[in-house]
Amino acid sequence: MSSSIQIAVVGSGYVGLVAAVCFAEMGHQVICVDNDERKVTALRAGETLIHEEFLPELLGRYRNERIRFMTDLAEATRESDAIFIAVGTPQSETGDADLSYVEAVACEIARSLNKYTVIVEKSTVPVYTNEWIRRAMERNGVPRNLFDVVSNPEFLREGTAVADFLHPDRIVVGADSERAAAILGKIYAPLTEGSYYKTSDAIPGMCNETAVPQLLFTSTKSAEIIKHASNAFLALKISFINAVSNLCEATDANVQQVAHGMGLDSRIGPKFLRPGIGYGGSCFPKDVAAFRSVADQLGVDFSLLTEVEKINANQKVRFVRKVRAALWTLRGKRLGVLGLAFKGETDDIRDSPAIELVEMLMAEGCSIVAFDPAAMERAAQVIPSGPQMTYAKDAYEAAADTDALLILTDWAEFKHLDLARLNSSMRYSILIDGRNMFDPAVMASHNFTYVSVGRPTSYPVRESVVEPALV
Repeated sequence: MSSSIQIAVVGSGYVGLVAAVCFAEMGHQVICVDNDERKVTALRAGETLIHEEFLPELLGRYRNERIRFMTDLAEATRESDAIFIAVGTPQSETGDADLSYVEAVACEIARSLNKYTVIVEKSTVPVYTNEWIRRAMERNGVPRNLFDVVSNPEFLREGTAVADFLHPDRIVVGADSERAAAILGKIYAPLTEGSYYKTSDAIPGMCNETAVPQLLFTSTKSAEIIKHASNAFLALKISFINAVSNLCEATDANVQQVAHGMGLDSRIGPKFLRPGIGYGGSCFPKDVAAFRSVADQLGVDFSLLTEVEKINANQKVRFVRKVRAALWTLRGKRLGVLGLAFKGETDDIRDSPAIELVEMLMAEGCSIVAFDPAAMERAAQVIPSGPQMTYAKDAYEAAADTDALLILTDWAEFKHLDLARLNSSMRYSILIDGRNMFDPAVMASHNFTYVSVGRPTSYPVRESVVEPALV
């Protein structure tokens, strides 16, 4: 692989930690910096802290060798040729991205910079952030010739983030100087030149030594907009198919058939045409709001994004109505819940529609028995165990003696549940699926009343009664 570059990654969350271990996997020397001493101590001991496929393997492979963890950003700055800022940019009350953490990191880097270094925005930030980072550096006395600011947005999906990083659709580098662009090109050379994919223990994925990811160079402002525009468009696509699913429910059409027919059009494609209870997580809600806020500040009418948010919020209200319609009344009902994370294969509950729905149902007087393969510990910090909330050891315990079972997160393992066992454990065999994980005909054959999104409700298949012959 290409020659190693000394990299610092500031932040050890979902983006920062994945980026750090993947840069190490690509052959670079990496320092991962976080101001939380407890997290640093845990990472030094080999704890991954987040649920991601391949992350424990890579951390174990490179910990204390190609990758080090520390709290001293000044030391990391002095040792590094490129510093990736991957700190949080939470949504403020006005919908703007809170960039105070980014600013604090930039100012701290400025106080320790002693040689030319590329400062890289890895966090999702609004357009013009690169200019504010540059101003913060200059205001803290750093000569302009000692740094460049680059935008290198991430396009990672939680649960598959490691594979996404090493097998990307594209690598976007927003750089306004050839010197900075050359350094980023060198960092990603193991992927773009294909040398990484020749290694015997490379993480598997869609790329190989002949099918390498495209490296796209743009201006810094274009790269910043690419990230927000990409997430906003995907959120729009989800909200669009959810609106279509509502039309299907009103006409007894099948949204699965409609989405399939739409997805066969190469201009549209099948991805993100899955109706459900709405998008969530740490990216889509925050990024749509931030993108809309930036447009408002610049005098651009982007009211389309307001409708995207409105449809997304309404999906949760509609789902509660589905539960009420299936059970008549909600107060006093015991509901099993499968899934608490905002999506399958992750333990992230930030802006999880599942958590929001549980809270809405509890407010209606329901008691909840919930199971999630990875997110229960985090969920219990938000909704502690109590008279209305219990956490189960598995899906079957969550379903036991319930008035209805709700599927709120699309964990792959839920597709393989023993339906006969599930049915026999429930008080009433009513399954309300917010993720359309099952075939209605199959559920009917297992004697479930099956309610899904954008598809007609299916009912148990009863054996016909044969009347005795008259003699």
